[in-house]
Amino acid sequence: MLLLDIALVIGGLILLVAGGEALVRGASTLAQRVGISPLVVGLVVVSAATSAPELAVTVGAVLRGEPDLALGNVVGSNIVNILLILGISALVLPLLIKRQIVRFDLPVMVGMSVLLVVVSLDGQIGLLDGVLLLAGLVLHAVMSILIGRREVAAGVEGAGTAPIPLPGKPVPLWLALVLLVVGIGLLVLGAQLLVDGAVSIATGLGVSSLVVGLTVVAIGTSLPELATSIIAVRRGERDMAVGNIVGSNIFNIGMVLGLPAIIFGQGIPVPAAAIALDLPLMLAAAIALLPIAFTGFIIARWEGALFVALYVAYTVYLILASTQHDALEGFTDVMLWFVLPLVGLTLVVFTAFEVGLHSGRRRARRELGARESGD
Repeated sequence: MLLLDIALVIGGLILLVAGGEALVRGASTLAQRVGISPLVVGLVVVSAATSAPELAVTVGAVLRGEPDLALGNVVGSNIVNILLILGISALVLPLLIKRQIVRFDLPVMVGMSVLLVVVSLDGQIGLLDGVLLLAGLVLHAVMSILIGRREVAAGVEGAGTAPIPLPGKPVPLWLALVLLVVGIGLLVLGAQLLVDGAVSIATGLGVSSLVVGLTVVAIGTSLPELATSIIAVRRGERDMAVGNIVGSNIFNIGMVLGLPAIIFGQGIPVPAAAIALDLPLMLAAAIALLPIAFTGFIIARWEGALFVALYVAYTVYLILASTQHDALEGFTDVMLWFVLPLVGLTLVVFTAFEVGLHSGRRRARRELGARESGD
């Protein structure tokens, strides 16, 4: 049965990836054909489409009575997006970050993460919590569109005009409709297979559904974001990779958790383990982007390597903890008393260095401007 369950998970992931790609192609082409601006396509259509696998799995897990898998999928996907996908993308090529993302989208992502942690503290994401999460997503989308339009009207170079990188060229209208329908069907079927296989594996190995959702399912449903980010980096649109991840994380919290909490009146239970570790780590990963973005407006290769290493360490801890391995205590001590303090010290030192370097450059520019005006 284990081999059959693994086949179900792999088959479900393949269908989710295929369905997500078909949905991106179809939805983006339809949006462009009806005259929706590239800005709206990037902020709403593609972010929603790349998060469609997470939504399908979360709704399927709630319907199957596996709320731990639903929550683990979203929290795990957000952790994967930042630590693993941004880390890998930065290793390929250092990532640039636009000022709008730093000044608006990143703080919104951190704020949404804080909101999710707060509403989860009572052990359940209820109807009102879902409304708050969904309202935050809608507010972010509206504000982003208004900011983009204002920048276009003000003549800001490149504002709102660069199309989001797609898996391929726009397709004919009839094919876009077919892709849209097929994509939704593949997502629904893939989510069902993935949930069935993941739950069976968790039961057979004695691993909780939460851990499966945080690892296997989270990585699988984040494959569309990985594909979009890699496409963006290869095309030289390095800032698009960051925007895709930030937008996807906001959508995951606002829609993927908010909508099921509204639809299913009983709410989504939040395990104590997630409140103690996974939710705070998701928030910490979001906050970790702030000093990196605010200092040099770039995610360097060494920072990408650090993100990937942290994700590997987190995954190893989850596996050791879920199996109660003998190495768990020693691994925890090493992480708690050596690795994490070293990472924190490294971030503080490099952030201080970047801030000092940035301030020195601005001071030099001011002095040069003062000398030129004096001459």
